Amino acid sequence: MPRGQKNKLCTGEKRHQAQDGTQRQRGAEATAAKEEALPSSASPPFEVLTQRNHAAGSRSALKRPQRALSTTAESAGASRIRSHKGANCQIEKKQGSSQPPVSMMQPAGDPVSETASVLVQFLMHMYRMKRPIMKADMLKFISKKYKKHFTEILRRASFSLEVVFGVDVKEVDPTKHCYVLVSKMELPNNGTIHRGWGFPKTGLLMNLLGVIFLQGNCAAEEKIWEFLNKMKVYAGKRHFIFGEPRKLITQDLVKLKYLEYRQVPGSDPPRCEFLWGPRAHAETSKMKILEFWAKINHTVPSAFQPWYEAALRDEEERAKGTVALQAETDGSSP
Repeated sequence: MPRGQKNKLCTGEKRHQAQDGTQRQRGAEATAAKEEALPSSASPPFEVLTQRNHAAGSRSALKRPQRALSTTAESAGASRIRSHKGANCQIEKKQGSSQPPVSMMQPAGDPVSETASVLVQFLMHMYRMKRPIMKADMLKFISKKYKKHFTEILRRASFSLEVVFGVDVKEVDPTKHCYVLVSKMELPNNGTIHRGWGFPKTGLLMNLLGVIFLQGNCAAEEKIWEFLNKMKVYAGKRHFIFGEPRKLITQDLVKLKYLEYRQVPGSDPPRCEFLWGPRAHAETSKMKILEFWAKINHTVPSAFQPWYEAALRDEEERAKGTVALQAETDGSSP
Protein backbone atom coordinates (compact mmCIF):
# COMPACT_ATOMS: atom_id res chain seq x y z
CA MET A 1 0.00 0.00 0.00
CA PRO A 2 1.39 3.46 -0.89
CA ARG A 3 2.74 5.37 2.09
CA GLY A 4 0.33 8.29 1.58
CA GLN A 5 -2.71 6.06 1.62
CA LYS A 6 -1.32 4.16 4.60
CA ASN A 7 -0.85 7.40 6.54
CA LYS A 8 -4.39 8.50 5.68
CA LEU A 9 -5.70 5.13 6.80
CA CYS A 10 -3.80 5.32 10.08
CA THR A 11 -5.00 8.87 10.64
CA GLY A 12 -8.58 7.79 9.91
CA GLU A 13 -8.28 4.88 12.32
CA LYS A 14 -6.86 7.12 15.04
CA ARG A 15 -9.64 9.63 14.47
CA HIS A 16 -12.21 6.84 14.65
CA GLN A 17 -10.66 5.50 17.86
CA ALA A 18 -10.63 8.97 19.37
CA GLN A 19 -14.28 9.52 18.44
CA ASP A 20 -15.15 6.08 19.75
CA GLY A 21 -13.31 6.83 23.00
CA THR A 22 -15.10 10.16 23.32
CA GLN A 23 -18.46 8.48 22.73
CA ARG A 24 -17.67 5.87 25.35
CA GLN A 25 -16.65 8.58 27.81
CA ARG A 26 -19.81 10.55 27.11
CA GLY A 27 -21.82 7.37 27.50
CA ALA A 28 -20.18 6.71 30.86
CA GLU A 29 -20.80 10.29 31.96
CA ALA A 30 -24.43 10.04 30.84
CA THR A 31 -24.82 6.79 32.75
CA ALA A 32 -23.31 8.36 35.87
CA ALA A 33 -25.59 11.38 35.50
CA LYS A 34 -28.57 9.11 35.10
CA GLU A 35 -27.62 7.15 38.19
CA GLU A 36 -27.49 10.39 40.14
CA ALA A 37 -30.69 11.85 38.73
CA LEU A 38 -32.77 8.70 38.45
CA PRO A 39 -33.51 6.06 41.02
CA SER A 40 -32.84 2.37 40.48
CA SER A 41 -35.58 -0.20 40.03
CA ALA A 42 -38.14 -0.29 42.77
CA SER A 43 -38.15 -3.26 45.06
CA PRO A 44 -39.72 -4.07 48.42
CA PRO A 45 -37.87 -2.24 51.21
CA PHE A 46 -37.51 -5.33 53.34
CA GLU A 47 -39.30 -8.58 53.89
CA VAL A 48 -40.03 -9.70 57.43
CA LEU A 49 -40.02 -13.44 57.76
CA THR A 50 -43.65 -14.49 57.98
CA GLN A 51 -44.40 -16.44 61.14
CA ARG A 52 -47.20 -18.97 60.64
CA ASN A 53 -46.41 -20.84 63.85
CA HIS A 54 -48.57 -19.70 66.76
CA ALA A 55 -45.81 -20.62 69.19
CA ALA A 56 -43.29 -18.32 67.49
CA GLY A 57 -42.38 -15.30 69.58
CA SER A 58 -42.74 -11.75 68.30
CA ARG A 59 -38.97 -11.28 68.30
CA SER A 60 -38.50 -13.96 65.67
CA ALA A 61 -40.66 -12.01 63.21
CA LEU A 62 -38.11 -9.22 63.26
CA LYS A 63 -35.05 -11.44 63.25
CA ARG A 64 -33.94 -11.26 59.64
CA PRO A 65 -35.48 -8.61 57.42
CA GLN A 66 -34.31 -9.82 54.01
CA ARG A 67 -33.99 -6.43 52.34
CA ALA A 68 -33.11 -3.05 53.73
CA LEU A 69 -35.49 -0.14 53.38
CA SER A 70 -32.62 1.78 51.84
CA THR A 71 -32.95 -0.31 48.66
CA THR A 72 -36.37 1.07 47.82
CA ALA A 73 -35.79 4.34 49.61
CA GLU A 74 -32.87 5.13 47.34
CA SER A 75 -34.79 4.04 44.26
CA ALA A 76 -37.98 5.91 45.14
CA GLY A 77 -36.37 9.06 46.48
CA ALA A 78 -33.42 9.26 44.08
CA SER A 79 -30.48 10.62 46.02
CA ARG A 80 -31.40 13.39 48.38
CA ILE A 81 -29.27 16.37 47.41
CA ARG A 82 -28.26 15.12 43.96
CA SER A 83 -31.87 14.43 43.04
CA HIS A 84 -32.92 17.80 44.41
CA LYS A 85 -30.27 19.53 42.34
CA GLY A 86 -31.05 17.42 39.31
CA ALA A 87 -34.46 16.14 38.26
CA ASN A 88 -36.48 17.50 41.16
CA CYS A 89 -34.78 20.86 40.96
CA GLN A 90 -35.99 21.22 37.38
CA ILE A 91 -39.55 20.61 38.58
CA GLU A 92 -39.20 22.97 41.53
CA LYS A 93 -38.06 25.83 39.31
CA LYS A 94 -41.21 25.57 37.23
CA GLN A 95 -43.51 25.63 40.29
CA GLY A 96 -46.43 23.68 38.99
CA SER A 97 -45.08 22.64 35.61
CA SER A 98 -45.91 19.07 34.71
CA GLN A 99 -43.05 18.73 32.24
CA PRO A 100 -40.64 15.82 32.76
CA PRO A 101 -37.33 16.79 34.41
CA VAL A 102 -34.59 17.73 31.99
CA SER A 103 -32.29 15.09 33.46
CA MET A 104 -34.66 12.25 32.53
CA MET A 105 -32.90 9.92 30.12
CA GLN A 106 -33.73 6.72 28.28
CA PRO A 107 -33.72 4.11 31.04
CA ALA A 108 -31.24 1.26 30.86
CA GLY A 109 -31.92 -2.27 32.10
CA ASP A 110 -35.60 -2.57 33.00
CA PRO A 111 -37.21 0.51 31.41
CA VAL A 112 -40.57 -0.08 33.11
CA SER A 113 -39.05 -0.04 36.61
CA GLU A 114 -36.79 2.89 35.90
CA THR A 115 -39.58 4.92 34.33
CA ALA A 116 -41.67 4.13 37.42
CA SER A 117 -38.81 5.49 39.55
CA VAL A 118 -38.77 8.75 37.59
CA LEU A 119 -42.54 8.96 37.94
CA VAL A 120 -42.14 8.69 41.73
CA GLN A 121 -40.15 11.94 41.73
CA PHE A 122 -42.88 13.75 39.83
CA LEU A 123 -45.66 12.34 42.03
CA MET A 124 -43.83 13.33 45.22
CA HIS A 125 -43.38 16.85 43.87
CA MET A 126 -47.11 17.12 43.17
CA TYR A 127 -47.86 15.72 46.63
CA ARG A 128 -45.75 18.40 48.30
CA MET A 129 -47.45 21.02 46.13
CA LYS A 130 -50.86 19.58 47.15
CA ARG A 131 -51.90 19.43 43.50
CA PRO A 132 -54.03 16.85 41.67
CA ILE A 133 -52.25 14.71 39.08
CA MET A 134 -53.55 14.06 35.58
CA LYS A 135 -52.79 10.92 33.63
CA ALA A 136 -51.85 13.12 30.66
CA ASP A 137 -49.11 14.72 32.79
CA MET A 138 -47.77 11.35 33.91
CA LEU A 139 -47.64 10.13 30.31
CA LYS A 140 -45.15 12.90 29.54
CA PHE A 141 -42.63 10.90 31.54
CA ILE A 142 -43.11 7.80 29.44
CA SER A 143 -41.64 7.29 26.00
CA LYS A 144 -43.98 6.27 23.19
CA LYS A 145 -42.58 2.76 23.23
CA TYR A 146 -43.70 2.14 26.82
CA LYS A 147 -46.97 4.07 27.04
CA LYS A 148 -48.84 0.78 26.68
CA HIS A 149 -47.25 -0.22 30.02
CA PHE A 150 -48.69 2.81 31.83
CA THR A 151 -50.81 0.72 34.21
CA GLU A 152 -47.82 -1.36 35.30
CA ILE A 153 -45.56 1.69 35.57
CA LEU A 154 -48.10 3.46 37.78
CA ARG A 155 -48.55 0.30 39.87
CA ARG A 156 -44.83 0.09 40.58
CA ALA A 157 -44.56 3.80 41.35
CA SER A 158 -47.57 3.52 43.68
CA PHE A 159 -45.99 0.58 45.49
CA SER A 160 -42.78 2.54 46.13
CA LEU A 161 -44.75 5.55 47.37
CA GLU A 162 -46.75 3.38 49.74
CA VAL A 163 -44.02 1.27 51.32
CA VAL A 164 -41.35 3.98 51.58
CA PHE A 165 -43.35 7.16 52.17
CA GLY A 166 -46.70 5.84 53.46
CA VAL A 167 -48.65 7.58 50.68
CA ASP A 168 -51.48 6.05 48.62
CA VAL A 169 -52.29 6.93 45.00
CA LYS A 170 -56.07 7.41 44.62
CA GLU A 171 -57.98 8.01 41.39
CA VAL A 172 -60.58 10.66 42.22
CA ASP A 173 -62.02 11.17 38.73
CA PRO A 174 -62.03 8.08 36.46
CA THR A 175 -63.45 10.12 33.57
CA LYS A 176 -60.66 12.70 33.55
CA HIS A 177 -58.12 10.23 34.98
CA CYS A 178 -57.28 12.55 37.85
CA TYR A 179 -55.30 11.25 40.84
CA VAL A 180 -54.36 12.52 44.28
CA LEU A 181 -51.86 11.23 46.83
CA VAL A 182 -53.22 10.55 50.30
CA SER A 183 -51.07 10.00 53.38
CA LYS A 184 -51.91 6.93 55.44
CA MET A 185 -51.59 9.07 58.57
CA GLU A 186 -52.03 12.76 59.26
CA LEU A 187 -48.48 13.84 60.00
CA PRO A 188 -48.01 17.62 59.69
CA ASN A 189 -46.72 19.30 56.53
CA ASN A 190 -47.76 16.44 54.25
CA GLY A 191 -45.75 13.99 56.30
CA THR A 192 -42.47 15.92 56.16
CA ILE A 193 -43.05 16.97 59.82
CA HIS A 194 -40.95 20.13 59.44
CA ARG A 195 -41.75 22.84 56.92
CA GLY A 196 -39.56 23.11 53.86
CA TRP A 197 -37.89 20.55 51.63
CA GLY A 198 -38.13 16.99 52.82
CA PHE A 199 -39.64 13.58 52.20
CA PRO A 200 -42.68 12.23 54.07
CA LYS A 201 -41.80 10.18 57.17
CA THR A 202 -45.13 8.32 57.31
CA GLY A 203 -43.67 5.09 55.94
CA LEU A 204 -40.97 5.00 58.61
CA LEU A 205 -43.50 5.73 61.35
CA MET A 206 -45.74 2.88 60.20
CA ASN A 207 -42.77 0.53 60.22
CA LEU A 208 -41.90 1.61 63.76
CA LEU A 209 -45.49 1.08 64.87
CA GLY A 210 -45.31 -2.36 63.30
CA VAL A 211 -42.16 -3.24 65.25
CA ILE A 212 -43.79 -2.11 68.49
CA PHE A 213 -46.92 -4.13 67.74
CA LEU A 214 -44.98 -7.28 66.86
CA GLN A 215 -42.89 -6.88 70.01
CA GLY A 216 -46.00 -7.10 72.18
CA ASN A 217 -47.12 -3.42 72.03
CA CYS A 218 -43.90 -2.30 73.72
CA ALA A 219 -40.48 -2.41 72.08
CA ALA A 220 -37.14 -1.98 73.83
CA GLU A 221 -35.06 0.81 72.31
CA GLU A 222 -32.31 -1.65 71.35
CA LYS A 223 -34.87 -3.67 69.34
CA ILE A 224 -35.94 -0.53 67.49
CA TRP A 225 -32.34 0.30 66.55
CA GLU A 226 -31.61 -3.30 65.68
CA PHE A 227 -34.48 -3.11 63.20
CA LEU A 228 -33.48 0.33 61.87
CA ASN A 229 -29.85 -0.71 61.43
CA LYS A 230 -30.99 -3.56 59.17
CA MET A 231 -32.69 -0.85 57.13
CA LYS A 232 -29.35 1.02 57.03
CA VAL A 233 -30.70 3.75 59.30
CA TYR A 234 -28.28 4.58 62.12
CA ALA A 235 -28.43 6.82 65.17
CA GLY A 236 -26.30 9.93 64.71
CA LYS A 237 -25.94 9.37 60.97
CA ARG A 238 -28.11 11.59 58.79
CA HIS A 239 -30.32 9.65 56.39
CA PHE A 240 -31.19 11.22 53.03
CA ILE A 241 -34.93 10.65 53.55
CA PHE A 242 -35.41 10.54 57.33
CA GLY A 243 -32.85 13.11 58.45
CA GLU A 244 -31.22 12.46 61.84
CA PRO A 245 -33.15 9.36 62.95
CA ARG A 246 -32.54 9.57 66.70
CA LYS A 247 -34.00 13.07 66.88
CA LEU A 248 -36.85 12.05 64.60
CA ILE A 249 -38.02 9.08 66.68
CA THR A 250 -37.12 10.17 70.22
CA GLN A 251 -38.11 13.83 69.90
CA ASP A 252 -40.14 14.80 66.82
CA LEU A 253 -42.52 11.83 66.70
CA VAL A 254 -42.76 11.80 70.51
CA LYS A 255 -43.61 15.51 70.62
CA LEU A 256 -46.31 14.91 68.00
CA LYS A 257 -47.65 12.09 70.23
CA TYR A 258 -47.23 9.35 67.60
CA LEU A 259 -44.70 7.55 69.78
CA GLU A 260 -44.23 7.26 73.52
CA TYR A 261 -40.62 7.05 74.68
CA ARG A 262 -40.02 6.21 78.32
CA GLN A 263 -37.51 4.71 80.70
CA VAL A 264 -38.14 1.09 81.68
CA PRO A 265 -39.23 1.17 85.36
CA GLY A 266 -36.56 -0.17 87.69
CA SER A 267 -33.99 -0.71 84.92
CA ASP A 268 -30.37 -0.50 86.06
CA PRO A 269 -28.54 0.68 84.06
CA PRO A 270 -31.42 2.79 82.71
CA ARG A 271 -33.02 1.47 79.51
CA CYS A 272 -35.78 2.99 77.39
CA GLU A 273 -38.68 1.59 75.40
CA PHE A 274 -41.20 2.71 72.77
CA LEU A 275 -44.99 2.43 72.72
CA TRP A 276 -47.71 3.75 70.42
CA GLY A 277 -48.66 7.32 71.23
CA PRO A 278 -52.27 8.57 71.44
CA ARG A 279 -52.23 10.02 67.92
CA ALA A 280 -51.08 6.69 66.50
CA HIS A 281 -54.04 4.99 68.17
CA ALA A 282 -56.34 7.69 66.78
CA GLU A 283 -55.04 7.77 63.18
CA THR A 284 -54.33 4.12 62.49
CA SER A 285 -54.96 0.66 63.92
CA LYS A 286 -53.17 -2.62 64.44
CA MET A 287 -54.99 -4.08 61.45
CA LYS A 288 -53.94 -1.23 59.17
CA ILE A 289 -50.33 -1.62 60.26
CA LEU A 290 -50.55 -5.37 59.69
CA GLU A 291 -52.02 -4.79 56.22
CA PHE A 292 -49.12 -2.44 55.49
CA TRP A 293 -46.55 -5.04 56.54
CA ALA A 294 -48.38 -7.76 54.62
CA LYS A 295 -48.28 -5.70 51.44
CA ILE A 296 -44.53 -5.20 51.79
CA ASN A 297 -44.15 -8.96 52.14
CA HIS A 298 -46.54 -9.71 49.27
CA THR A 299 -48.78 -11.72 51.56
CA VAL A 300 -51.99 -11.30 53.59
CA PRO A 301 -52.45 -10.05 57.18
CA SER A 302 -53.67 -13.48 58.35
CA ALA A 303 -50.18 -14.84 57.60
CA PHE A 304 -48.94 -12.94 60.66
CA GLN A 305 -50.20 -15.12 63.49
CA PRO A 306 -50.93 -14.48 66.32
CA TRP A 307 -50.82 -10.73 65.63
CA TYR A 308 -53.68 -11.03 63.17
CA GLU A 309 -55.90 -12.36 65.96
CA ALA A 310 -54.81 -9.48 68.20
CA ALA A 311 -55.61 -7.03 65.41
CA LEU A 312 -59.07 -8.57 64.98
CA ARG A 313 -59.76 -8.17 68.71
CA ASP A 314 -58.60 -4.57 68.47
CA GLU A 315 -61.01 -3.96 65.55
CA GLU A 316 -63.89 -5.41 67.58
CA GLU A 317 -63.07 -3.22 70.57
CA ARG A 318 -62.86 -0.16 68.33
CA ALA A 319 -66.24 -0.99 66.78
CA LYS A 320 -67.84 -1.38 70.22
CA GLY A 321 -66.31 1.92 71.33
CA THR A 322 -67.69 3.67 68.24
CA VAL A 323 -71.17 2.24 68.82
CA ALA A 324 -71.11 3.24 72.50
CA LEU A 325 -69.95 6.76 71.63
CA GLN A 326 -72.66 7.09 68.98
CA ALA A 327 -75.32 5.92 71.48
CA GLU A 328 -74.06 8.41 74.05
CA THR A 329 -74.14 11.20 71.49
CA ASP A 330 -77.65 10.29 70.33
CA GLY A 331 -78.83 10.12 73.95
CA SER A 332 -77.53 13.57 74.77
CA SER A 333 -79.09 15.14 71.66
CA PRO A 334 -82.19 17.30 72.32
